[in-house]
Amino acid sequence: MSRLPRPQQDSRLPGPSLPSSAFTFTMNPAGIKRKFVQEEGPHPPRKKLASIPETATIKQPLQDARPGPNLRRPAAPPALTRPHAPVLSTTRRTTRATSAPPTRAPPVRPTTATRRPVPGRVASGSSTKVEDQRFKSLQDQMSSIEAARAADAARLAADMESERAKVAELQENHLVLSRELAASKTQEINQRRELGIASEELDQLRKRHANEIMDLEMDMKRKERENRELQEELRMCKSDLERDRETIATLKATISHQSTAQITFTTQITALQAQVTALQTALDVSSNQKTSTELDLELAHKRIVELEHETRQAETVRRKLHNMVQELKGNIRVFCRVRPLIPSDMSSSENTRAEIVYPDTLDHKEIVLSSASENAMGQERKDEWQFAFDRVFEPHSSQAEVFEDISQLAQSCTDGYNVCVFAYGQTGSGKSFTMEGGPTEATAGMIPRAVEQVFAVTEELQNKGWEYKMEGQMLEIYNETINDLLGKAEFDKKKHEIKHDKSGRTTVTDVDVVPLTSANQVRSLLSIAQSRRTVASTLMNERSSRSHSVFTLRIMGENRLTGETCEGSLNLVDLAGSERLEKSGAGNDKDRLKETQSINKSLSALGDVIAALGERGEGKGDKHIPYRNSKLTYLLQNSLSGNSKTLMVLNLSPLASHLNESLCSLRFATKVNNTTIGTAKKQNRLMNSSS
Repeated sequence: MSRLPRPQQDSRLPGPSLPSSAFTFTMNPAGIKRKFVQEEGPHPPRKKLASIPETATIKQPLQDARPGPNLRRPAAPPALTRPHAPVLSTTRRTTRATSAPPTRAPPVRPTTATRRPVPGRVASGSSTKVEDQRFKSLQDQMSSIEAARAADAARLAADMESERAKVAELQENHLVLSRELAASKTQEINQRRELGIASEELDQLRKRHANEIMDLEMDMKRKERENRELQEELRMCKSDLERDRETIATLKATISHQSTAQITFTTQITALQAQVTALQTALDVSSNQKTSTELDLELAHKRIVELEHETRQAETVRRKLHNMVQELKGNIRVFCRVRPLIPSDMSSSENTRAEIVYPDTLDHKEIVLSSASENAMGQERKDEWQFAFDRVFEPHSSQAEVFEDISQLAQSCTDGYNVCVFAYGQTGSGKSFTMEGGPTEATAGMIPRAVEQVFAVTEELQNKGWEYKMEGQMLEIYNETINDLLGKAEFDKKKHEIKHDKSGRTTVTDVDVVPLTSANQVRSLLSIAQSRRTVASTLMNERSSRSHSVFTLRIMGENRLTGETCEGSLNLVDLAGSERLEKSGAGNDKDRLKETQSINKSLSALGDVIAALGERGEGKGDKHIPYRNSKLTYLLQNSLSGNSKTLMVLNLSPLASHLNESLCSLRFATKVNNTTIGTAKKQNRLMNSSS
């Protein structure tokens, strides 16, 4: 809907006089416009017209130029024509119009046509008169022109008043049309709003109708499904009814047969009642027997408790008797074992078998070595050396036979005693094989067999109230330096110190102590330790052990029934090879020389400790025991003292070339075998008082 344009005003005609152009108002569908019409002809002097007041302007343009049904279109006003100025008359007027004030005529400069030459000012008076007459005529003409202008101005003012009245009327009509247009627009907006509301209601009705149709279709499908289910159920009910009819017919036949059987059952019931009476009598007799049996069971249970108590006491007695037997055998014992020949021994013609005889075929406690030689005179000289030990094992003896006697010491360890078993001998005599053994069960050494024995004994003692915890460590003493074979750090990096507490327990600082739960775990630990042990090549053996290895198994036991606890340790030592410098060939190598000197020093210290212990055991006073002379003896202080049981396994080579080294080892073992270190002390105590 378009708006009517506001009538424009020509700013060039503000005065009351009518300009040379006039305004014409035309009505068209787009609105009322004022058209400026230019008329031809001469233009009189213009005067400013008075401005149209603001109240006469149209403040709001029309929204729609189309006339309404009740809208009257005013007639177009007549076009204004520009008045023509009257023709000036040359007739002289002597009167002045009274409508305008007199004006002072501007001075008229004489033109060149009226000028005359003034020759010596002869005709000055006549020329002055002519000029005055002309001046008067001009004044008269100006007066007539001003009168005509005044008349035109009055007439133009009247025309302007009529035009203003027409403009006011047009403005009123415009206001009426604007109000009607605004009302029409408001009505149209309301109708559109109502149309939108009606459209939304129609959409909602359509959606509701569609939902109702969908619900009806779903209800129809459900009804159809229920109808099918009911038909299937009806079919099944009919089949069940047929079966029930057949069953009823069968039951009727059965009832007829059961009527006959009822009579038979009545007779049987009578007989069974008689049997029930007899059974009730037998039940009473059984109840009496049950009461008697429960009394006997209670007595048997008391007897079992008494027997368990006696068994625990018997276990204590067994431990004492076992310890007495071991003490009678000697708290320090020496076994001698000669290894068999191996293929590497037969590679050289110089490696001949030594003359070794075992005369004691019953107790196997003697060994005799002999040697034949020629003196400087060419006479044959035969030497013979005889030694006796607690047990001598011939080359064909198996690992199981060697461990049979050692197993008694493993039993003592679980009883709370400190036990030390060490293998002594020259390099290549079979010490490592005796202690660690081979990969098979038959070739297993003393260490894995002792651990298995300890685990087997602890499992048996669990039935008697004992609970045990075990832990192990593997150390190496190389050049008087302690290395942890189970640790992860590099050797010789940590400084390990040996400490002995008042309870007789020995500990080494910064050493990995592994809790043991099975014998197989010990086998894996031995393989790790063996791979890390220091070895070097000598003339006596390709891979000679150049260090002492000490495996310590610590056992802690507790009996909650008796309140007794015990703690023992089993030290299994594989000593380094003992040979002289000229035999080992280490004199030419500085490192090997240092190793051999350190080994011989520690073995000599071990002999001194054993000798000092023997002198003390013979009652020769409180002799000082030089444990601190070597790390080996200081580490085994509590296992070599009178509070322990010690076993030395002497290993010998069967070769004649090793005879001198074998004799040195046999003499040292004899010295140890003749030593008495006293009575072993059990490391156990009661929870409330020490035993």
